[in-house]
Amino acid sequence: MGLNDIFKALGDETRRKVLIMLSERDLTAGQIANAFNQSWPTISYHLEMLEKVGLITSERKGRNIVYSLNTTIFEEILVFFANVKSRRDKNG
Repeated sequence: MGLNDIFKALGDETRRKVLIMLSERDLTAGQIANAFNQSWPTISYHLEMLEKVGLITSERKGRNIVYSLNTTIFEEILVFFANVKSRRDKNG
């Protein structure tokens, strides 16, 4: 997955809210779903999209799936923006 896919995933408000929740602590799928007034399939779709682009990871723990923020991908995004800014600074 490339930056275009990541930015597309970040374009949705629900997915951004999930990322903010996961920045505080790891959560089960149920805990995430309970925070939204949306159907389970809709939340499942958002989680799948975030995981597909690498923004989150999941791990089965017993009967639960626990989601975590993948901080490595955020570092790559920051490097991208730092490079953009650096080029801008050089050119003027």
